[in-house]
Amino acid sequence: MEAIDSVGVVGSGQMGSGIAQLAAFHGLNVWLVDIDPDALSRAAKSISNSIHRLISKGHLSPDVHTKALGRLHYTSNLEELSTVDIVIEAIVESEDVKKKLFIQLDKITKRSAILASNTSSISITRLASAVSRPRQVIGMHFMNPPPIMKLVEIIRGENTSDETFSKTKALAERFGKIVVCSQDYAGFIVNRILMPMINEAFFTLYTGVATKEDIDTGMKLGTNHPMGPLELADFIGLDVCLSIMRVLHVGLGDSKYAPCPLLVRYVDAGRLGKKRGIGVYDYSKPKKGRAKVKEAAKEDKKENKKEAKQDKKEADKDEKKE
Repeated sequence: MEAIDSVGVVGSGQMGSGIAQLAAFHGLNVWLVDIDPDALSRAAKSISNSIHRLISKGHLSPDVHTKALGRLHYTSNLEELSTVDIVIEAIVESEDVKKKLFIQLDKITKRSAILASNTSSISITRLASAVSRPRQVIGMHFMNPPPIMKLVEIIRGENTSDETFSKTKALAERFGKIVVCSQDYAGFIVNRILMPMINEAFFTLYTGVATKEDIDTGMKLGTNHPMGPLELADFIGLDVCLSIMRVLHVGLGDSKYAPCPLLVRYVDAGRLGKKRGIGVYDYSKPKKGRAKVKEAAKEDKKENKKEAKQDKKEADKDEKKE
């Protein structure tokens, strides 16, 4: 089985640029494609800044940085993906748009190339139905941000071959990721569980159970989540959350997956989260409530350490007595 040496990534947003950075860092030649030249410029700057931060923290040598940047190619021309071993699409979460892209890639890429989707909810089997090589179509769902998060969720379509699966899994492991495998059901593993929780947080806000700050503080300190569900929704993008909830609602046919009207209203109003400067929270103003959350989390952590230290002292005393 031939190893994957070159990667095409389509879509230069946060996910696409993160995947491209990850691949270049791990020794692959990478072509990052976006039809918007400004988006490519922003991605190049973001990747360079990210790698510089790693150098400043001592996680990366300047030599590795230079080599990684040298392996990255930015282009608006899909035709440049004609020789890559795998293409990972990271574009808008729309089945129709992804299918159109796959039809183009099916004509452009070499016959042995794998077509992978970073979709977080859409059926891989249906995406594969658009191309002449369904055995080489697979889901490769990175978590956000890809260079940091340890998980990759791999999803096989109905016709995905064992070789395609093995190559994709080996690539994820080469990136230093832990792989989990999901059957081809709407939302897969992570979003099947995560998005209804986020949706329920919106219902909790919508029905006036609590303020957004208290909902997030409750989940952070009460269940040890690193981010509250509403804060996380803003980070993911409310439009993405809504799109996934709609996929779950249609795909699983259960009313419990119906998107909260408040989530729909925010998206209709253009309140898409951090990327737009406003979502559940307004990112153009200082976050007093969120500062309070962080401070409370810090105090909680200190208290836990103090208690653990005290427990250890008492355990040592008991041990000496025995």
